[in-house]
Amino acid sequence: MKKSFLFGISVLFSLSFGLIAQEKIERWNRVELSFQTIFKGNGFQDVEFKAIFVHQDTTLTVSGFYDGDNHFKLRFMPTRLGTWKYSTQSNVPGLAKKTGTVQCIAPSTKNHGIVGTNGSLHFSYADGKVYYPFGTTAYAWNHMGAELQQLTLNSLQKSGFNKIRMCVFPKNYDLVKEEPSLYPFVLQETKRDAQGNEVKIWDYTQFNPAFFQQLEKQIDALQNMGIEADLILFHPYDKGRWGFDAMPKEVNIRYIQYLLARISSFRNVWWSMANEWDYVKSKTIADWDELTKTVVKADPYRHLCSIHGATASYYDYWKPEFSHVSVQDESPVQSPNSAAMLRNVYHKPIVLDEVGYEGNLTSRWGRYSPETMTHLIWNGVVGGTYVTHGESYMFKDHRDTIFWAKGGKFNGESWKRVGFLKQILEEGPGPMSLSDVSRDNVTSSGGKGHYLVYFGKQIQDYWMFNLPINNGAFGKLTAGTRFKVDIIDTYGMTIQTLPEIFETEKERDYRFFDKDYKKIRLPEKPYLALRIREIR
Repeated sequence: MKKSFLFGISVLFSLSFGLIAQEKIERWNRVELSFQTIFKGNGFQDVEFKAIFVHQDTTLTVSGFYDGDNHFKLRFMPTRLGTWKYSTQSNVPGLAKKTGTVQCIAPSTKNHGIVGTNGSLHFSYADGKVYYPFGTTAYAWNHMGAELQQLTLNSLQKSGFNKIRMCVFPKNYDLVKEEPSLYPFVLQETKRDAQGNEVKIWDYTQFNPAFFQQLEKQIDALQNMGIEADLILFHPYDKGRWGFDAMPKEVNIRYIQYLLARISSFRNVWWSMANEWDYVKSKTIADWDELTKTVVKADPYRHLCSIHGATASYYDYWKPEFSHVSVQDESPVQSPNSAAMLRNVYHKPIVLDEVGYEGNLTSRWGRYSPETMTHLIWNGVVGGTYVTHGESYMFKDHRDTIFWAKGGKFNGESWKRVGFLKQILEEGPGPMSLSDVSRDNVTSSGGKGHYLVYFGKQIQDYWMFNLPINNGAFGKLTAGTRFKVDIIDTYGMTIQTLPEIFETEKERDYRFFDKDYKKIRLPEKPYLALRIREIR
């Protein structure tokens, strides 16, 4: 037995003929068991291979996969501390009845586990730490050349983003025409159609392990930076070029099962069933339901799962397979109230994964100013939801490196402001929600005695200190409470602490004012916010 360490993840190898010794692994890290054996038939289809991991009263069944060259692997993420015992099952003698133990030890400082919801309207890591999804979009970055991929990682490292939306399959779109170097299936032959266009014929019974190994490498690189990989499993941006958007149902199911066998043990993955699912004409809603259930069944760790539609196209997000809502719609972030309304409808965390992009494209969805992009993200957060960033600047033609499509470097300005907002939230007591929902569209709270008041595009010279008596789930405000106030320039990224102390007096028509009716002098500019914190 030999072991190696990649990206801080323990990888365990064993031969098919030896005893497997105990390996120590951090909680939520990944153990990999590797076997080399002779078999008959197609390793991707004909070999059944899994392991049962048992820890006291917890049992997890983990599917193995064929990695080519007579190598089979099992990957496991321990979710509880202590000793896990396992045994393998297979229709191949060289893979059956292998037993061993894994000793799960305490995680390191930066390892907080997988992200979940715990049935709430927000997200948290498995260890309870609050997770605020401040993500960006780079659909096809993993299908670009190695140099551009590294540039993308370097940009993300400096950005403050902690999530990225990315496609598993390559993308064929007006602004993304590059041919990938790797494909998920083995190429069977190349033909010409009636118009003389090259058509690739795939052997859908043979996966290409190199394609998935490349994906895994980049997911690990993202994890090393604390970034969640929101993986888009299907999309419509193919249009016959490769045919991955219109594969037979049985191939779609095998693809899901193979992909999840390989990467469900990666703690930083989310499942996005599709981007703009309603544009994938080869699949019905019944198909999407079946594929979603296939994902959930194949994932022993129950990573986050949702589905994304075209503009204002909402799926039935009440279904139990969906952990959160992922939508493309700018309407809910025109005000915090509208964003909050989605939470009240679905009772699940809301991620507005596409409200438009900062850029200079002719398409209306790709020409937001950086101020507008930042403003919409603030509206979403104040309303208790989350908004995904995107950037789409083109300076020459489709060969430009447009981050939204290909990654690369950021050319805009809103990405810096997203990091600033993320820092403000992480310094607070918890996730935001409107204090007096449907009655007050500017005041949000992250906990007792903690408020953000966001003025958006409104410009005013003074603001009279006032807060609603209601504070959501945190109880009602009372008279005699003292506060300090910070003026936040959300676009200029500055915070000014005021010297005054404000104190609430007797409640007047569901609101509290300062006992002396103090006003705050504001800079006469848009996109200002106030952070109001109780002095105890």
